[in-house]
Amino acid sequence: MRLYGTDVASRLLLGTAQYPSPAVLAEAVKSSGTGIITVSLRRETAEGSGAGFWDGLRDTGCRILPNTAGCHTVQEAVTTAHMARELFDTDWIKLEVIGHADTLQPDVFGLVEAARILSADGFKVFPYTTEDLVVGERLLEAGCELLMPWGAPIGSGQGLRNPDGLRAMRAHFAGVPLIVDAGIGRPSDATQAMELGMDAVLLNTAVAKAGDPAAMARAMALAVDAGRAGYLADPMERRDMAVPSTPVLGLAELNMTETA
Repeated sequence: MRLYGTDVASRLLLGTAQYPSPAVLAEAVKSSGTGIITVSLRRETAEGSGAGFWDGLRDTGCRILPNTAGCHTVQEAVTTAHMARELFDTDWIKLEVIGHADTLQPDVFGLVEAARILSADGFKVFPYTTEDLVVGERLLEAGCELLMPWGAPIGSGQGLRNPDGLRAMRAHFAGVPLIVDAGIGRPSDATQAMELGMDAVLLNTAVAKAGDPAAMARAMALAVDAGRAGYLADPMERRDMAVPSTPVLGLAELNMTETA
């Protein structure tokens, strides 16, 4: 997988919030095999985090993808992105502009505007968006080279609520990296996303809130790999009727004709 000119080995991206401890986080990151971890600027500067949390992230050896989580306006997102670039020394930014407080659905109008501003300023934007094709087109026109459609509301664990929409995105945006972001709750959800042709999955809560985060991180990694392999294998189409797997031709026939 190639993102903004950078080769990425793992198709699983992992968030770093809500873990019970830094040690559990580090173990989960290692078990996942991920090469990219996301971090909120607000999480980094929260009370009790600071330099220790940042040092722990660097020790993972993963590439940091800061995000603008919690931003509800264009100005807030742009300002946060600039602060993140200075703090984390990267021009990669996961762009979130939240439009609805309950569902945390993206404000797609503000998202496109913020993406245009940040792209013009040299940022490599990873936009958290919906599965809307028109919005996707506008984000690409704004300078984004990939799209991150949601599977379901952030932290809900509902899985893919609109697989047909994601399938349509894959068909429409051939060649554009698509990363399902948010809503993944179980390994089967991650597999389904990859079987639809998504290039990667970004998740956080499903691992952080699991009874054994490291074990769940490993399960998610295996699920992503399995789904990708299944997609590349070109799986059979679904059928409405049963089709026998054993050929009918050549079956033995019993002749019950009575002889005189």
